[in-house]
Formats: sequence, C-alpha cells, structure tokens
Amino acid sequence: MEKDTVELGPVVVTGTRTPKALAATPVPTRIITSKDIQRIDATNIQDLLQQELPGAEFSYAMNQQTHLNISGFGGQSILFLVDGERLAGETMDDVDFNRLTMAGVERIEIVKGAASALYGSNAGGGVINIITHESSKPWSLHVDSRWGSHHSHRYNGVFSVNKKHWSNSLTATYSQIDNYHVSNADNPITRVYHEVFGNKVISVKDQFVVRPTEQLKLKGKLGYYFRQVPRVPSEPERYRDFSAGLKAEWEMSRNDHVELSYAFDQYDKSTFLKAQSLDIRSYSNVQNSVRALYNHSFSNGDILTLGGDVMRDYLLNTKLMGTERTQQSVDVFTQFDWNINSKWEMVTALRYDYFSDGHLSRIIPKLSLRYQPKCNLSVRLGYGMGFRAPTLKEKYYEFDMAGIWIVEGNEQLKPELSHNFNASVEYTKGRYNLMVMGYYNSVKDKISTGIPYYRSKENKQLYLPYGNMDSYAVYGVDVSVCGRWDIITAKLGYAYVKEQLPKSGDVSSVNNQYIPARPHSLNWEVGLDKSFSNDYSLSVTLSGRMLSAVENKEYRDYYDVSLGTVSIHYPAYSLWKLMAVQRLWNKAKLSLTIDNLFNYKPDYYYFNAPTTDGLNMMVGLGIDLD
Repeated sequence: MEKDTVELGPVVVTGTRTPKALAATPVPTRIITSKDIQRIDATNIQDLLQQELPGAEFSYAMNQQTHLNISGFGGQSILFLVDGERLAGETMDDVDFNRLTMAGVERIEIVKGAASALYGSNAGGGVINIITHESSKPWSLHVDSRWGSHHSHRYNGVFSVNKKHWSNSLTATYSQIDNYHVSNADNPITRVYHEVFGNKVISVKDQFVVRPTEQLKLKGKLGYYFRQVPRVPSEPERYRDFSAGLKAEWEMSRNDHVELSYAFDQYDKSTFLKAQSLDIRSYSNVQNSVRALYNHSFSNGDILTLGGDVMRDYLLNTKLMGTERTQQSVDVFTQFDWNINSKWEMVTALRYDYFSDGHLSRIIPKLSLRYQPKCNLSVRLGYGMGFRAPTLKEKYYEFDMAGIWIVEGNEQLKPELSHNFNASVEYTKGRYNLMVMGYYNSVKDKISTGIPYYRSKENKQLYLPYGNMDSYAVYGVDVSVCGRWDIITAKLGYAYVKEQLPKSGDVSSVNNQYIPARPHSLNWEVGLDKSFSNDYSLSVTLSGRMLSAVENKEYRDYYDVSLGTVSIHYPAYSLWKLMAVQRLWNKAKLSLTIDNLFNYKPDYYYFNAPTTDGLNMMVGLGIDLD
C-alpha cells in the first residue's frame, strides 16, 4: 500500500479467541503496536494507557495505591492478561501496573465492553491483553536507557535468538525514581497528599519456543518481578511476583488446532524491617490454572471453538478473617464464527462458570455482528453479558483503614451481572480512518463498599461493609480519527462517559473510595518522521491529553461522618508532551522528551490530580543490533 495509506488489514488480533485481521473482526478492538510503545517511550502499562486511550484515568486510592477507571469501570471489572493468561494479586481492586513493563511487548489488544463469555469473571468492563515479543530474526539485541527528574532512570534490554527448531527471548527492566514533595494551596476541600512516593522496579522475563515438527509448537515462560516502595524509609514495602507457564500448540490437521497450557503465578507483599533485617510477608496470592482449547475450521471459513479452564486460587492475607482462603473455579465455553455471506459475519459465544466458594455458577452469552457493505466500511453490533463473582477479599476482609473504619467483608455478597450493548461504525478512506462507537452497560448487584455503621451504641468503632448496589449503569461514546500524509501522522481520540448511580439503597456511592469517571476526555498526537539519508532520520511528536472536571459527593470528615456530606469539584486539566528522536545508522537512537510541556501544576494534589510537579525533561539512548 502507499506510504500515506492507513493500513489495517495485516494486523491480526485475538479478541474473539480466534485470530482475525483487525479490519475483519466483529468485536471493536483497539491495537497499540510496538511502534506506538517506542514512540511514547512508555515504561509500564500506566504510562501507555493514559497517553493512548481516551477515557482511561489513573488516580490514587488509600496510601497512594493506583486505581484505574476506564469508561466508568474500575480495575475489578477490567481484566488484564499477558499472552492470554490472568495475573495473580491485587491492591485496592487493581493489578500492580508497575509489573506490566513495556520492554519486549509486541502489541496490546483492548476490547471494551463485556467479554465474560470469552474470558470469564472480571471482564465485565473489557479486556486488555498484552502480547509479548516472539523472536523472528537469527539474533537481535536491543538496549536503551532514560534519565529524568527526581533521579529517575530506566534501563531495558531485550536479547533474542531464533534457530531452526527453537527460539528464545530474554527481557530485563530496571527502573527507579526517588520520593519527591509537592505543594498545595491553602484550605483544600478534601484530602491531599504532600509527597509522591518513588519506587525501585526489577523485572526479568524469558520466553522460549521449541518446534519439534511443523505441526507442533511448545512455548515456555519464566518471570520474576520485584518492587520496593519507601513510604517509611526504615520499613520499605516490597512486592514480588514469580510466574511460569507451558503451552503446547498442535496442528492436528489443516482444519483442526489444539492448545493445552498450564500457568503459575504467585504475587507476594511484605514489609522489610531494616533494623532487624527481617522481611515479613503479609500477603500472597497463588494461581495455578490449566486450559484446553480446540478450534475446527470448516471449508467455508466458519470456525468452531471449544475450551475450558480449571484454576486453584489461594489467598494468604493477614487482614482476612481466617488469614488463608482457597477457591477452585471451573469453566467451559464454546464459540462459533459464522461467515453468513460476503457482507455479514456473526460470532456467538456461551460460557459456564463455577466457583467453589459459595457454589456460584452462571451461564453467560455473547453475540457480535459485523456488516461490511463496502470494503472500507464496517458496522458492528454487539451484546454481551458480564459476570463477576465476589472475590475472597470482598467476602472475608477485615481491615482497619487508617483508623477511619474497619472495612468488613460480606459472605452474603451476590455476584455482579451486567448487560452490555454496543454499536460502532468504522470507515477507512486512503489516508484517513474514522471510528465511532456507542455503548450502554447496565449492572445489577454491583459490588461496592456500603454505608458505615456502629455495631452497637457502646462500640464507637465504625464499620464499612461490602454490599451490592441496587443498580448501576454507564453509557458513552468513543470517537477516534487518524490520518497519514507522507511524513506526517495525526491521531485524535475523544471519550464521553456518563454514570447512573442508585438514588437509594444500602450501598451508596458517597463512600466509594474511588473518584467517578470524568465525563469528557481527549487525547491527541501529531508526529513528523523524516529520513534525510540512509544513516540519519528524525521524528518529532507532540501529544497530550485533557480530562474534564468532575463532581463527587464525599463526607466532610471521614473521622466524623455525622457532619454529613459535601459536593467536591475536581478541576479539569491538560498535559502536553514533546518528544524528538534521532536515529543514526539504523542502530542508535537518541531521544529528548519534555513532559508537561507547559509546566502545569495542580493547585491541590487531590487523589485524582496528576502527580506532576512541573516540567520534566528526559534524555534517552538506545542501541539495536542484529
């Protein structure tokens, strides 16, 4: 295709569990490529999503734990996968985003809307699947480094080897940033923070592939992750993860494909007492899962998929009633890709889930349609049921939250059940691509914290129980436009989201520890990429994001709820970023980045304010050899 043509067809996605060209998938799917990751110079998934995905906002919860909100759905309803596998461990309902480093990532697939019929519990708001790099060249080596303010520095390395019957890819990341202080104006309305905690991160991942025959492919993975946070310098917090996995892919015949896989993931939290040289573990989540998947392709292009998973979930938490809990879950699912004719395609899916704790079970359907009246126009319609079983923490937690109240688990929690409807139109013409999607999600029995109460008149300790909302709904519109003109590219993304909360009931949004979704968000990017010779090229990118203001009802004083509530206004803000990259001899890369170009500083560092304390200049160096 010509250089200034937007190219969609060759990109293959797996959002429906069967590989399809991006332009032909019935499920609206957003792709972030390895080139996008390199252009943004993202360290982890948080850096990437807030720059690339309108409607994605990362904010602080208690003790500066990071919380994600995407179009009204929090981390407990957005399922993160790495090569299709779930992650163990969570804090404040979210995975550890620092664990998801971007070195060695091939692409990221984002499916918005209920995908529980394909991926199970926690996928009611969408799925983000991180696909790692698999070696294809005889050998290659990539190393890069970056330095910025607050003594931040990052080092990445990816070494790959590919032989006739085997290949291996080793990825390592080290990053560190110091604590730094921020200044607030006088008389804040709600809680503010005065210090941003830094961290030290080490991540090592190895992926190896063995191909004994053309029909058989064996894949193995090993991973280690370590993060240390010095909130209290003498007692830093430590987070660790150990992961491993094996997968066999067998082409039984031209039309039959089988996958068998095993995955292990252990995520631990501990406190290191420097004076005593003791590392005291307070949390451990261990997941062992086995999956079987079978695809049969018919002569007309239809595909039948059958599969199932078995997982053992172990949780040790000193804040749990009973300290240790174990749960087994089992699921079976089927999917049928039906090519009705040259213009219509339909994908149907059905899944059955069972959870041993409470003997919960549910059948979940999904239906997706794609109509293509012209080769460059696609109309997609979809319905999906979302399902989320209450977690062991939500059922058995008993935690003193900073002396405010005891967060109390609820064994009688009902599972969440949602209905998601979406419709989208995508149009591509030469150098332009436009996509508009509208969606509506209705959630029954959404799990949230409830109204604080005293167990007795004599006991002045407040308790904050988990409970089910009567109803919750969120709807919105996503718009994306991109264009390419020879050496110039441009992208614009807009997201509108509206939440509908229950007006009454035992569970109230007043006590929700998370800030609601901002109704409007805008992301933009303009880039210039020019080759001056075979030995020198230059790219310059100007990008940014804007988030609108939002109102939230909160208690005037969390230590004295009798004072009632107040409506708090969180202001809008925008951040700009300028990045210039010089490439020398196709081997070396020199980069200069100015983050927060216009030196924005919030008046108050509320929990959903950006953590920036002003302009940040970063320099980087990268080397590619093969």
